[in-house]
Amino acid sequence: MNIKLNKDEVIEDLQFRNLKIIQNKEGFCFGIDSILLSDFAKNIKENSSVLDLGTGTGVISILLCEKTKLKKITGIEIQKDVYEMAKKSIKLNKLENKFEIINENILNLSNLIEKNSVDVIVTNPPYKKRDTGIINENKKKLISRHEITANLEDFIKVSKDLLKDKGEFYMVHRPERLVDILSLMRKYKIEPKILRLVYTNKNKEPKLLLIKGIKNAKQFLKLEPNLYIYEENGEYTQEIKEIYNNN
Repeated sequence: MNIKLNKDEVIEDLQFRNLKIIQNKEGFCFGIDSILLSDFAKNIKENSSVLDLGTGTGVISILLCEKTKLKKITGIEIQKDVYEMAKKSIKLNKLENKFEIINENILNLSNLIEKNSVDVIVTNPPYKKRDTGIINENKKKLISRHEITANLEDFIKVSKDLLKDKGEFYMVHRPERLVDILSLMRKYKIEPKILRLVYTNKNKEPKLLLIKGIKNAKQFLKLEPNLYIYEENGEYTQEIKEIYNNN
């Protein structure tokens, strides 16, 4: 297939069912957090309507198209050039019938997506609060990493508005935001149901968290076993190898 790439754009192999992703080498590239979230959400029900808030280049949506039997997934991406890259990746993978992308801020979805209409929401939002941490001068990376265009509360509130009753919410984030995440999820009636911490290795503090919530569900939180990325010798753990092999 003839896909025209812009300067600094490259095609990366996702190493799963011949799926590919187009990325800009100078922009924000997906990491293991996206891979882990797609695995964490792989048991979503058949024929689900799925929304990917802050889809970026579309890696999570592309993987979920093949890992699940979802009916349709819609990605929301605010950055025009990143949106254009994702559109090309959709075409490259021949997913036009399953994956749609919209160039919009998640705060402006009320006129585009009906309230209480979505079965599942997945999101890998910016992790850092505005004006915290090391500020990256690259605007693309800044918007991807910092809460510039929407914050954590926005992502959770929008999810509450769009999810059906008992709809599922999946998110990857940083452990230092856990108290904020749990309090905001409960505030907006998305009850935390499953939480898993991700560690670089057994000698490090947790690096990521994976959390699932259900809108208007009863209170009960299950803590899943810790996920370790690397063995002490620097190799991937068996579980990470299996995630990539099944990815």
